[in-house]
Amino acid sequence: MSDSATVETASGRPPRADKVAVVNEIIARLNESQAVFVSEYRGLSVAQLAGIRTALRPNDAEHVVYKNTLAKLAIREVGLDNLDEFLNGPTALTFVKGDVAGAAKALRDSAKTLPALVVKGGVLGGAALSADDVKALADLPSREELLAKFAGALQAPLVKTAGLLQALPRNFAYGLSALIEKQAA
Repeated sequence: MSDSATVETASGRPPRADKVAVVNEIIARLNESQAVFVSEYRGLSVAQLAGIRTALRPNDAEHVVYKNTLAKLAIREVGLDNLDEFLNGPTALTFVKGDVAGAAKALRDSAKTLPALVVKGGVLGGAALSADDVKALADLPSREELLAKFAGALQAPLVKTAGLLQALPRNFAYGLSALIEKQAA
């Protein structure tokens, strides 16, 4: 639903400008995000929702509450119809621009401390994710951990080679020293 769209509401009237702006905002966030998670927040206080947002911030993710009808309009416009099934009841969308596994971890950890937070599912790169898929994603190592393991894997053969190259002159020196001592004796 773009600014130039002439979509009418169920009553036959054109949509209000503020609602069109919200739908356009959701569309922009969906287009910018690598992944989107849908969660139910029934029974959470404003302070608890703020805590979830704070936990997600380091992963470049935002946890936002929108009206389901406006979110459904936006996801249909973007072509993410597989999110439609999760938009029932009080739902929040988590838009992830950064570390997807880190954001899934932050949501999982928040859900452990706040049982009222229920992760329903989401979308990653256009592919639908169930709640179990999001949990599996949360179990993946973070980007930093994967990079550290990769660097370690690259470093191991180099360290071994350096050790072997050091051993050759060291062993030669020991052998030469033993030969000198043997001839001196």
